[in-house]
Amino acid sequence: MKKITTSLYMPHEIEIEKIDENRVKIFTYPFQSGFAVTVAHPLRRLLLGSSAGYAVTALKIDGVTHEFDSIRGMLEDVSLFIINLKNIRFKIKDDSNKVEVNYSFTGFKEIKGSDLDNESVEVVTPDVHLATINEDAQLNFSIIIEKGIGYVPSEDLRDNLPEDYIGVDAFFTPVVKAIYSIENMLVEDDPTFEKIVFDIQTDGQIPPIQAFKESIEALNEQISIFSKAMDIDVSVPQDDYENSVELKKLLQDVEALSLSARSFNCLDRANIKHIAELSLMSELELKGLKNLGKKSFEEITSKLEALGFPVGYQFEEGFLKVLNKKLQELKSQAGDA
Repeated sequence: MKKITTSLYMPHEIEIEKIDENRVKIFTYPFQSGFAVTVAHPLRRLLLGSSAGYAVTALKIDGVTHEFDSIRGMLEDVSLFIINLKNIRFKIKDDSNKVEVNYSFTGFKEIKGSDLDNESVEVVTPDVHLATINEDAQLNFSIIIEKGIGYVPSEDLRDNLPEDYIGVDAFFTPVVKAIYSIENMLVEDDPTFEKIVFDIQTDGQIPPIQAFKESIEALNEQISIFSKAMDIDVSVPQDDYENSVELKKLLQDVEALSLSARSFNCLDRANIKHIAELSLMSELELKGLKNLGKKSFEEITSKLEALGFPVGYQFEEGFLKVLNKKLQELKSQAGDA
């Protein structure tokens, strides 16, 4: 029997079932009737479109001038080679957003994804077939791998290609499956409550739980514009700020960014000890640090962006007060030591 209420029932249960390394099921409940699909549908779209992954964006093969060419001694023509290459999924091993990798194969061999694994990239689909070459073949090729989101067709990449490179359709998203179902459940004698069951699978570039977290963050960021535009008070209690994961990240020493020795030494000489101090700076202030070169600036800004707090980040007023207070406490402790 339905009761009269004055506020929405808040779901409070979540369960995670790990199917394998790249697949999970997530159960969330209970939602009032009709609200499960309101939450689930945008999350599914963001799962498929907002998670960053890696893809081959360009290919260069010695002796090949276009994608409809053929290669002496290779069973596949170039167009089939490209199709197979798109099915091989890579991860760049460092924090770079772009890398060029060179390969060379000779003699009879079935080339698989595992053969492309090296010091620069990791192949997460090692068993995927790329090409078969005979004993007289010489296959030399280079690929460019980039980090991105969504899908970018090769036509949009052509203007920025290096000489002799062929553009490759780039499927960046690491999520290969994101589906949900909605089940009815009983809550306090009301059978109209709902449960969301997400089934998420990735290609191995990132864990499915990470993809799910990123989609939630993306949804919050997209919706936050309405709070700002309508001047809605979404302030968080100070205790929540002080116990937040974000605050703990920002109060870490700069060593946690794993910067190069050149960049770290420059910050050390400027007496910058914590990540928060960098995020609170403007780009102009950071560039103005003594002996900070262009490469160090790019490295630091890239690391901060990956952490989610880029240089010049606009913090909420309440969070900013707590952050500054904690920074002063840390500096006072360091001074006493």
